[in-house]
Amino acid sequence: MRILVVDDDKGIREFLKKNLQMESFVVDTAGNGEDGSYMGRVHDYDAILLDSIMAKKNGLEVCRDIRSSGKTTPIMILSVESEVSDKIAMLNAGADDYMTKPFSYKELSSRIRALLRRPKPIVNPSLRVADLTLDTMSQKVRRGTRDIYLTRKEFALIEYLMRQSGNVVSRAALMEHVWNEELDPFSNTIEAHILNLRKKIDATSKRKLIQTVPGRGYRIEAAGHNIIN
Repeated sequence: MRILVVDDDKGIREFLKKNLQMESFVVDTAGNGEDGSYMGRVHDYDAILLDSIMAKKNGLEVCRDIRSSGKTTPIMILSVESEVSDKIAMLNAGADDYMTKPFSYKELSSRIRALLRRPKPIVNPSLRVADLTLDTMSQKVRRGTRDIYLTRKEFALIEYLMRQSGNVVSRAALMEHVWNEELDPFSNTIEAHILNLRKKIDATSKRKLIQTVPGRGYRIEAAGHNIIN
């Protein structure tokens, strides 16, 4: 899952990025409203954390920009402004939730997951495809009775594939949701991670869940295919 953090306070940006990455989110950041507006409109994020008072464009303007572009990405406002009128203005502009600074990160994390569940009911804490299970809360993956250790990026990759189970996921979609904008589109990073996932998830099983669809991308589905001896 990919999140955009827009805040002109570098300390807050780094704090949020570090903690969100520990929960296996992919995080992009913007240090002003103009950059945040552009990134929020151009990229496909699963949630946006938006400061209200920033240079170049304030949070209200950024929120309006994103909604005017047709994006329905959940937006969480983080602001020092606690007046009811300020909250109403943000919510009327299209924000989904509002927290005042300083805030509890635990509460913020819970609210983010609540926002992710709201527009996309498929965002559940537990996922299953055939005998492969993934728990987003405990960060555990299991194939049958075998526990599988995954790196954070591998976990984010298999989670996204499982949420799209049965559908072909393009390389571009993986770049959007699992990697941040710093990924070189010409590198073989995605292919290398898919290879590692296959070694860990499919290597010892007759049913191969992770499939390559030539010229289109990747797919994971319960049907899979068996090893041909």
